[in-house]
Amino acid sequence: MSRNKSILTEARQIERAVTLIKLGARLQVLESETDLSYERLLRLYKEVAGKSPSKGQLPFSTDWFMTWQPNIHASLFLNTHEYLNKVAALDEIDTVIKAYQLYVEQMASQGLEPLLSVTRAWRLVKFVDNGMLTMTACSKCGGHFVTHPHEIARHYVCGLCSPPARAGKGKLAGALGSESARGAAALAARSAVRSGD
Repeated sequence: MSRNKSILTEARQIERAVTLIKLGARLQVLESETDLSYERLLRLYKEVAGKSPSKGQLPFSTDWFMTWQPNIHASLFLNTHEYLNKVAALDEIDTVIKAYQLYVEQMASQGLEPLLSVTRAWRLVKFVDNGMLTMTACSKCGGHFVTHPHEIARHYVCGLCSPPARAGKGKLAGALGSESARGAAALAARSAVRSGD
């Protein structure tokens, strides 16, 4: 029985690793979230992705999540993640995977490229778990957005309600025009309401 259990556990770990690789996760994420050896993960990565994994350090700063468009994308993901955490009995990494898949679907439905990679999404959850980032409700629209923990909630206004002067002027992938920004704001507000259920 224990042998069967270990085979099933290993199969689940491989399936999880394959899903993460297909979503574009870095090798360090796979190492952290599975019990598979580095050598097996490397072979698996090459087999699934058809190339060697990227080298270099993972993003480690919270600053990226505070800039205008990344903050909106990160907030959409994190609202979904928080909602799934409350309603679904999933392992933490499976919640990250499912929330990221839903985020990507939402971006596609808005005709946008996702700015948030699965590795950054994973790191965002770690930052929140460690108290380095949190969610704060916008005092205007009521949507919940990623902020630093010391943000004063009653004065906080999100980047959708008060966008920077040149917001939406560029043609960058993932750029939010006024229509998609309104859709994103509505989704963030709906997610906030669901999270409060």
